[in-house]
Amino acid sequence: MSVVKKPLIDEGIFHADELGRIGSWIFWGYAIGRLVNGFLADHANLKKFFATGVLLSALVNLIMGTWASYWLWAILWGFNGWFQGFGAPSAIVSLARWFGAKERGLWYGIWSASHSIGEGLTFVGTAALVSLWGWHAGFIGPGVFCIFVAIGVYILMRDRPEAMGLPPVAVWQDSHAAPATEPAASPAACPAEGGNVQCQILKLPALWVICLASGTMYVTRYAINSWGVFYLQEAKGYSLVQAGGILGFNTLAGIGGCVAYGFISDTLFHTRRPPVTLIYGILEVLSLLVIFFSPPGHPVLLTAAFTLYGFTLSGLLAVLGGLFAVDIVPKKAAGAAIGLTGVFSYSFAAIQERISGYLIHHAETVVGGIRHYDFTQPIRFWIGSSVVSLILATSLWRVKARE
Repeated sequence: MSVVKKPLIDEGIFHADELGRIGSWIFWGYAIGRLVNGFLADHANLKKFFATGVLLSALVNLIMGTWASYWLWAILWGFNGWFQGFGAPSAIVSLARWFGAKERGLWYGIWSASHSIGEGLTFVGTAALVSLWGWHAGFIGPGVFCIFVAIGVYILMRDRPEAMGLPPVAVWQDSHAAPATEPAASPAACPAEGGNVQCQILKLPALWVICLASGTMYVTRYAINSWGVFYLQEAKGYSLVQAGGILGFNTLAGIGGCVAYGFISDTLFHTRRPPVTLIYGILEVLSLLVIFFSPPGHPVLLTAAFTLYGFTLSGLLAVLGGLFAVDIVPKKAAGAAIGLTGVFSYSFAAIQERISGYLIHHAETVVGGIRHYDFTQPIRFWIGSSVVSLILATSLWRVKARE
């Protein structure tokens, strides 16, 4: 959606405020879907669950690439969010089942690089498709690609170790664990006293702070993802392919950021996440200041700032979007914790999309038939959200991972 915004505006199909409204629907759908799917993933066959979500998302993209209608797109984009909400809970629950606490940070960081790989492919590959064949190709191309991804997930992914005739990972690593024969927790409503482990995590204050820190971080993340290409075109004067390339390079830099975060927090800080989060958060805010306040005409400086931003944001995405929450809750509630952080993260992202679209549209002026935009208010909103996220994350300084 971010890549096709300017072509859609230039062709008079939608304006920025309408695209902000449409764009918000995917986040609302994803927020609700990730919450529900997070609870379901604790009990689902993960390979079937994951593959189904990818396939349905692919089909939605194919339909949207056929024709443009405001209400059709809003509805389908919301369903697309729900279907994409199958992915992260499936993957994170799988990580919790296959890797122990002392190694989870590194493997979580490696897995979390998938966000950067996917976004990098989106900005670079989709920008090329749109430049060659128009906005329709921006949906059809990824839709076809993800049909093959769904098939690959179904063929290659495995469920839990026990389904393969293996012991639980905690038993395998000779650490404390509940017996493998203990029945899974029921997704029913919480009893008044004791009971469901999924519901008991709602009593953890640290988990709610993580949710808020993740939500405010996702405001900035999706502000850049959704409006970054448009901003670079309008405020910095780059072409669609150039802007897509810069954003793509930024997300690819995130691969190293995810892996580095997991490795540093696991090895140098002995699974302590807050110190690394503080370092990453400071550098992320500094990179945003350079991105938005450096003068035009310095592509090397801008690319370097986006590289640092992508590197640090991806680490923050890994820890606040899931890793820290999984660290502090029982393994059987990993999916529920991811669902809870997800509903905050993507609700905030949806609010961002609506606010950003409104601010950008109402800062539009037309001079000599050419549109001009004042990004002052959106920039304050985007950077301010990162600062709030940093403060909230730092307040968790003494919180440690659950053994």
